[in-house]
Amino acid sequence: MNIEQSKADKSFKIIGDWAPQSKLLKEKFPQLTTSDLQFEPGKEEELLGRIETRLNKKREEVINIVKKGMPEKAL
Repeated sequence: MNIEQSKADKSFKIIGDWAPQSKLLKEKFPQLTTSDLQFEPGKEEELLGRIETRLNKKREEVINIVKKGMPEKAL
């Protein structure tokens, strides 16, 4: 793991109501399941890992996908 990736992982936090965003992700990526999108505060890494595996994408790509769906005030 390089330093840049480590910074991105540690700085990524989900703020606010996750339900609307998870619904949008499920619509955009039907292969995501409710279990894949289950989120508990402080466990962003687990959520990212599940989405990364299901979509077969790199962590950075998953973070960008999730951030696009987050309200601007939460970023």
